[in-house]
Amino acid sequence: MPVSSSSLPNERIVARLRAAGCVFAEDEAALLVSTAATGAALAAMLERRVAGEPLEHVLGWASFCGLRIHVEPGVFVPRPRTEFLIGRAVALAREVPGRPVILDMCCGTGAMGAAITAALAGTVEGPAGRVELHAADLDPAAVRCARRNLPGACVYQGDLYDPLPPSLRGRVDILIASPPYVPSESFALLPPEARLHEPRSALDGGADGLDVVRRVIDGAPSWLAPGGRLLVETSRDQAAATAAAVSAAGLLARVATSEEFDATAVIGTLRRPTS
Repeated sequence: MPVSSSSLPNERIVARLRAAGCVFAEDEAALLVSTAATGAALAAMLERRVAGEPLEHVLGWASFCGLRIHVEPGVFVPRPRTEFLIGRAVALAREVPGRPVILDMCCGTGAMGAAITAALAGTVEGPAGRVELHAADLDPAAVRCARRNLPGACVYQGDLYDPLPPSLRGRVDILIASPPYVPSESFALLPPEARLHEPRSALDGGADGLDVVRRVIDGAPSWLAPGGRLLVETSRDQAAATAAAVSAAGLLARVATSEEFDATAVIGTLRRPTS
């Protein structure tokens, strides 16, 4: 049950947050108050936030596509821009006859898989859950979160495709990935919340930012079903190089952008065999 703020007035909370540089201090204060179970917990949460810890880590959850996603300290926080990728994936999944097989690669908390599953609920035929969902990540803490956020999915821990079962090969209708794509030289320019509190492996994509992106793309054709789609989040500046990698892997590539979300995605389609 949310704690009463009588022992720690909202005005004081807002003032502390504003002094710490929190732009949306009033909104954050309301979230802290509504989430904390006791006055002591609220005070502790406030101190963590004022010290610079991401709000989502302090709350223990992140809002993503209208869902409350469980987030642990030290785990990558799902970004609003990724909601654009979800919209594209859902639209393509609805074109799949029957029950689509979806793979959330570099899944982090499993937010993408959870959002797609929720969006497709009741819109396609199939057993409860409406999709066959698989997810994978290298980070143990992220996998722990994903298993909590994706109770009906198969969540694997390991390096990209390595932990996937052979039975999944050639069956994936939608492969969605938000790999690290920040160039190494730009890592120091990230906001402290990300740079100090999220795993570097979830952000740093190597010299040009595309080291992991290319590995995801190169492995995708072996796992996609005929006509299956790969959707990779990237930046506007990296879109051309990402699309070139998708084409080089033998997929039909196109770039999708959104001004609203300030987001860019490259979509690859595995050609169906011709008779």
